[in-house]
Amino acid sequence: MSHRRVLVLAPHTDDGEFGCGGTLARFVREGREVHYVAFSAAEKSVPPEFPTHVLRSELREATGRLGIPAANVRCLDFEVRDFPRDRQRLLESMIRIRDEVEPDLVLLPSSFDTHQDHLAVNQEGIRAFKFVSMLGYEVPWNNLSFDTTSFVFLEEEDLAHKVEALRCYRSQADRPYANEEFLRALARTRGTQIGARYAEAFEVIRWVVRP
Repeated sequence: MSHRRVLVLAPHTDDGEFGCGGTLARFVREGREVHYVAFSAAEKSVPPEFPTHVLRSELREATGRLGIPAANVRCLDFEVRDFPRDRQRLLESMIRIRDEVEPDLVLLPSSFDTHQDHLAVNQEGIRAFKFVSMLGYEVPWNNLSFDTTSFVFLEEEDLAHKVEALRCYRSQADRPYANEEFLRALARTRGTQIGARYAEAFEVIRWVVRP
């Protein structure tokens, strides 16, 4: 893969880690430049026993476990579950980020994701990055279906970094899919599809081969 500058679009602070954390760890290990943008810290959804800003600090810790430099991580201020209302501002933010980062590969929620915020990021992302290669990552609990049209082989260390990163989200630990057993099972399933031990699957949204 020739893409050297990768941008992850995460609607909420942990979506990128769930959808493509192993791939991000692999890309960092291979020396690619990885940037991560979370559009919301989901303050309205934080459990009452935690401070409202907790997901911002958990994001910094989690992306650090993946090896992404802190300078390449940002968290914006969109309100959770209201992205469809803020589509134009969302698009404008993406265009600014596009012009600043100049990625040649964008990872974003898949076209099959039913969460309103995820779908808005997918649709506005396709508009903002239409001249760039785009892969849609898998969030199984939101998907009615999923096109496994691209795979990334993972080593044990890549998957381990993904597991470590998601453990940083202590405020979200009660979700049934926020555990190592599920993460390893999904990676094992995707790996089996391509004759590997572990993998992550993606939907090919656009693939651009430049000179």
